[in-house]
Amino acid sequence: MSDQHAAFVGSIPENYDLYLGPCLFEPYANDIARRITVPERGSLLEIACGTGIVTRRLRNQLPKSVRITSTDLNEAMLSYAAAKFGPDDSVEWRQADATALPFADSSFEAAVCQFGLMFFPDKLAALREVRRVLAPGGQFVFNVWDSLERNEVAEVSNDTLTKFFADDPPTFYQIPFGLYQTDVVTGLLADAGFEDIEVSVVAKDAISPSAADITKGLIEGNPIIAEIRQRATADVETIEATVAKAIADRFGNKPMRSSMQALVFSAKR
Repeated sequence: MSDQHAAFVGSIPENYDLYLGPCLFEPYANDIARRITVPERGSLLEIACGTGIVTRRLRNQLPKSVRITSTDLNEAMLSYAAAKFGPDDSVEWRQADATALPFADSSFEAAVCQFGLMFFPDKLAALREVRRVLAPGGQFVFNVWDSLERNEVAEVSNDTLTKFFADDPPTFYQIPFGLYQTDVVTGLLADAGFEDIEVSVVAKDAISPSAADITKGLIEGNPIIAEIRQRATADVETIEATVAKAIADRFGNKPMRSSMQALVFSAKR
């Protein structure tokens, strides 16, 4: 993973949270949170917490006595997330590399990661780290996006904006939508030492107030905006207007409604 693909900086966290959060991430946050069980006074580790969308669901759902530690490699995303919570929420925020977690062995009863594994440069190392910090029998639940073809609004965005860059199209979307082969992920989990591996295919509706809103999120809410500006073959406003029209023509405008699909994995140490 290149640095530009990891650079969720500047205004990206806000655009990610405001425009992608309600449409793409909150439906799956609800799904993943209901799959987690942590005993009273237990502890849970969240990896790649982003802007805290899953964190909020976990904090609202789990007993107050459960200690939640939410981590992210990206300081800008972590700071944005932490600002949404108060001291009474009892969440510890830690900047951490998923491939070298700063926690002792067997520190947590459960771990969760929403749409993060795709971004880890060494996925097997990250999974081994998760297993290491889980207590025996501990549960790990995470999700990844299915293929771009099964996530239509992102596919239309990608197909439309790449036409502006015939010789050197931005490649960011290949990262979040590139880990959709179930056997690859289950193989990684097995190699990392996990057991009781289960996978579910989960389809949801992606609903945004408008085509313009989801377009702003898909372009300015992730690092593809840096790729677009580096190439400078067209201004961002023109690209966004063209993408928004393509999305509206395909899925409607106010609201925009599309289909999306993810793979949800559960495994135990």
